[in-house]
Amino acid sequence: MASYFENGDDTLVRDALRGFARAHADLLTLDPGHGFLLARDPAPTRRVGLLSGGGAGHEPLHTGYVGRGMLDVACPGLVFASPHNRQVYEGSLAAARSQGVLHIVKNYTGDRINFGIAAERLAHRDVPCARVLVDDDLATDSEDIAAGRRGTGGTVLIEKILGAAADTGLGLQELQEFGTRLAAGCRTLAVASAAHTAPATGQPAFLLDPEELEYGVGIHGERAPETVPRGPLGPLVERMALALLDALSPARDSSVIALVNGLGAVTPLELYAVHTVLGGLLDDRGIELARSLVGEYITSLDMRGFSITLLAADHQTLRLYDAPVWTAALRW
Repeated sequence: MASYFENGDDTLVRDALRGFARAHADLLTLDPGHGFLLARDPAPTRRVGLLSGGGAGHEPLHTGYVGRGMLDVACPGLVFASPHNRQVYEGSLAAARSQGVLHIVKNYTGDRINFGIAAERLAHRDVPCARVLVDDDLATDSEDIAAGRRGTGGTVLIEKILGAAADTGLGLQELQEFGTRLAAGCRTLAVASAAHTAPATGQPAFLLDPEELEYGVGIHGERAPETVPRGPLGPLVERMALALLDALSPARDSSVIALVNGLGAVTPLELYAVHTVLGGLLDDRGIELARSLVGEYITSLDMRGFSITLLAADHQTLRLYDAPVWTAALRW
């Protein structure tokens, strides 16, 4: 049994949040009563606060993106669990500016419910609130899935770009419309050769043969629609990239931003090899790989897997992506 280093089953997230806030006290503060993290130094030009959140276990998402140029507030839940609506509500009050607060929400049922309840409570306080729903997971793009596509790696890119847009002083409706367009032009696929270790049991969330891969795995350990034979990296990345491009249908000479993301237990050597294959395939198709992030940006505890995200990017999107950011996990 592989166990986590913790003081108790119910203390790991709380202890981690306290340690994170102390380590990055120049960037953010922790509200210990409601469990959200608040940026110390948001841009004074913001008219709308940005809030996101979701289950712990995906670090650095979302806590690592609180700071200048990205989120005003992050609301982490327990491992793989939505934050409570009270947490989102109180965090929204702290984040709200003159034109209210924008919620950036990954498409999971629990998140949608709790953020929705918080938004209703904010309406009773006359605090304007809008939502951008991130639903980029290509593996769940099926009419048979009532909840729709899950929200995954694209969340990082959308939070970064919307943070820069908010810094320019855009209003709530403008940010919501822009974020919705970004989400529509973003898709992600993930694969794994081994599941994460479940904190409650110390056992893998699922078992795979050494010669198999889960193709289309979820960030909470959801099994993929398909288990495929394991083989060389090149054909695997090509299959993933072609599926993403088919979904996005970018024109030749268009530009994309790519995120090659480790899910918790894949080495940088492997991730940069993925990026090499991806870049070559895009070059061959006349699509500009305009910007790239390679590393661990949204994990699934210790899952041995990686995801590829492509986001269609025009000049405005690239300009906002390039804008300064200063958070614990992302800074330039």
